[in-house]
Amino acid sequence: MAEQTQGVLRVEVVSADRSVWSGEARSVTARTTEGDIGILPGHSPVLGVLVPSGVEILTTDGQREVVAVDGGFVSVAQGRVSILSEYAAMGGEIDAGRARTQLDELLGRVDDHEPDVELEAAIARARAQVAAAERAR
Repeated sequence: MAEQTQGVLRVEVVSADRSVWSGEARSVTARTTEGDIGILPGHSPVLGVLVPSGVEILTTDGQREVVAVDGGFVSVAQGRVSILSEYAAMGGEIDAGRARTQLDELLGRVDDHEPDVELEAAIARARAQVAAAERAR
């Protein structure tokens, strides 16, 4: 395998059904259960639990990519960043208006007396989609 280029991160974003994004980056910003984490080349090894949000990737050519995730894990080791999530989609692939409508519909189904784990997960995913679509603009 080729030697890791100094000053560059090798990033892979993978969902349950596909590889969503792969490439070289200058930085990655993700939201974990412990708060936001910024990852630059030379970052110490870390494993974090992601919360539903938009992961931001600054590519080596200066492009900003935003990926909606519904949770999962971020792993950093030896210049490699792996984002693993059940659901992940590029912000540019998401129709912001449709995502907002879906979120509103889901929020309308919330029953204050009956907790619904599946509904809460769907709401978190919809919020992540809205956030990623808006940040990708």
